[in-house]
Amino acid sequence: MTDNPFSQVPHPLDYAEALLAWFTRLGSECDEASLPDACVAAAAQLSGCELSQLYWRDETTGRLELTAQHLPGVTRPADPTCRPDFQHEQLLHYVIDQATPLSLDELARSVYACGFLPAMATPWQSLSCIPLFGRRKCVAGLLLCASLRKQSLQGYASSLGQLGSFALRQLTLLKRTGPAHTRMGATPRMGAFGLIGNSAAMAATCRLIGKVLFAPSTVLLRGETGTGKEVVARAIHDAGPRKGKAFVVQNCAAFPEGLLESELFGYRKGAFTGAERNHIGLFDAANGGTLLLDEIGDMPLSLQAKLLRVLQEGEIRPLGAGAPHKVDVRIIAATHRDLAAMVAEGHFREDLYYRLAQFPIELPPLREREGDVLMLARHFMQNACDALGRSPLEWSSAALDQLSSHAFPGNVRELKCLVERAVLLCEEDVILPAHLSLTPPPVPCAVEATLRQRLERVERVFLIDCLHKNRGNRTRTARELGVARRTLLYRLARLNIPCDDMRGER
Repeated sequence: MTDNPFSQVPHPLDYAEALLAWFTRLGSECDEASLPDACVAAAAQLSGCELSQLYWRDETTGRLELTAQHLPGVTRPADPTCRPDFQHEQLLHYVIDQATPLSLDELARSVYACGFLPAMATPWQSLSCIPLFGRRKCVAGLLLCASLRKQSLQGYASSLGQLGSFALRQLTLLKRTGPAHTRMGATPRMGAFGLIGNSAAMAATCRLIGKVLFAPSTVLLRGETGTGKEVVARAIHDAGPRKGKAFVVQNCAAFPEGLLESELFGYRKGAFTGAERNHIGLFDAANGGTLLLDEIGDMPLSLQAKLLRVLQEGEIRPLGAGAPHKVDVRIIAATHRDLAAMVAEGHFREDLYYRLAQFPIELPPLREREGDVLMLARHFMQNACDALGRSPLEWSSAALDQLSSHAFPGNVRELKCLVERAVLLCEEDVILPAHLSLTPPPVPCAVEATLRQRLERVERVFLIDCLHKNRGNRTRTARELGVARRTLLYRLARLNIPCDDMRGER
């Protein structure tokens, strides 16, 4: 090893900047589940390898566990019983025993078997396995990078070893203390709840979610159709103290009144004609967990009174039962209707409305989430490509322009369907406007914004997209745009683009 860890890597300054950005991101990562994935994504990006793996080593037994793997298009088995045993992999244990990196430029000539590498259509050519050290200077895990191309990976070992060791220490700390965004009183960072978006509107939503996680208050999610009310409800459940329990969803508009009551409260055998057995209702099914009552505005008035009793007394009485019994359920209600107006019209109980609206969260429509459309489009494209088993697609500038200018009356749901259809229609590697089939926006009758505001809006969308294409690297972004880096930094600050929250940042 040389004293300078960057002397053997191409473009040392860019590499050092990207490495520092990953250190910053891993240091601010507060999710035990996503930290390992961020670590392997960093190793793959920095080394230019198709595959990166992070192994955790049990200090007591010495057993290795594959904690995270980055390989586009390939996922690890979710069932722990399907995961391989690495106890007899000589290469891995040689690195542990020697506590030193091992880099192989020609795997075909290696004496080591590499059965732990995923099978590919073409053989793996190069590999680097790096020991990671814990606080006691013992080997706590391994970071492995492999490439389908013949290349020297030795120069990355020192810096990636420091990055991986840092990530493992962060992971150990999180396992002991728990995620930062689930601690009482903590302020969540952007993306802490798995919600995608860097806009100010989504930042405000995340702050509200963080305040209600551990509170007993009933949450009312309000917003237009397609804004992601169920996604937010699940985020509240998964990040809160009930995450290990059931999350149950019931659409109140999906059943007529009689069926909805029996579905929610359950019934006893013989309660009515056709009740040939006991039926467990959704309140009992969600006991200890969370029940999302979607489209609560469509619940019949007679049933609203029974729901109010559940909220006030914490007990239910199944149809045909002789006595009520207690249930411990967190209720989250969601609606696209104006419940206050329905109360004034006599279509919704006033006492239930105030009980439900203890903690209202207004979900912003997509048109108010400036800059989030392109992030969501890329996310949905990646998911659609993974589901179809095809490589990720690129976006043409014209297609991105169409997405940015579309109003999306169906909000996130409309965007998701639009992108999935575009992926199916795209036969090449680039999504074009023809694949989106969007009608051009109507010409406004009046000027809605000044020229400066319109130019800044276009510039903001363009800069965000360019940053994402360069994985947040500002030096490469400035170079692509043909401007000085300080000019780019000034424009980012001027347009209030929160770069530090971008995935794969800097």
